[in-house]
Amino acid sequence: MLSGRRLDLLDPTPVDIEIEDIAHGLAFVARWNGQTEGDFPYSVAEHSLLVEALFSRMYPNATPAQQLTALLHDAPEYVIGDMISPVKAAVGPEYKELDKRLEAAIHIRFGLPALCPVTLKKRIKKADMVSAYMEATQIAGFTEAEAKKFFGRPDDALMQGLDIHLRPPVEARHAFTARHAELLEQLP
Repeated sequence: MLSGRRLDLLDPTPVDIEIEDIAHGLAFVARWNGQTEGDFPYSVAEHSLLVEALFSRMYPNATPAQQLTALLHDAPEYVIGDMISPVKAAVGPEYKELDKRLEAAIHIRFGLPALCPVTLKKRIKKADMVSAYMEATQIAGFTEAEAKKFFGRPDDALMQGLDIHLRPPVEARHAFTARHAELLEQLP
């Protein structure tokens, strides 16, 4: 990693996890396999910020730890990349196991439970689907009907004021680390 840490992908440990490495990696990983409009790819860092903002709107009583979990929901992708769902399915259960081990190490590193509770995971997934709808219709060329078919149609009020604006990776990285720091400060 750029921090100088050596991360064993098969046996990751929390001491080898640094937020700067996560933010840097996610800022350079393109969502939608890079098939989006704009001068910059839409990064997983940007997506993660949007999912956390949506999650916080959907669940206004969420704790800072739950919000942090939402922000870090795709954090393992900083080293394993973002694969579209059909490719993940084709790769098989090994990908899911790798993702779970990385997620557990990341969660422990930042004071979260190693395993995300099922209820919280489902809530984050709901916010993730709203994000996917927004991304699909705003930057990935989907019609509203196509996006609704794949992701459902979210309430307009939920998305109000959360337009997607592509920015350079350095800006996405800084926004991600800043939000992470804000949430860490709020943890008990």
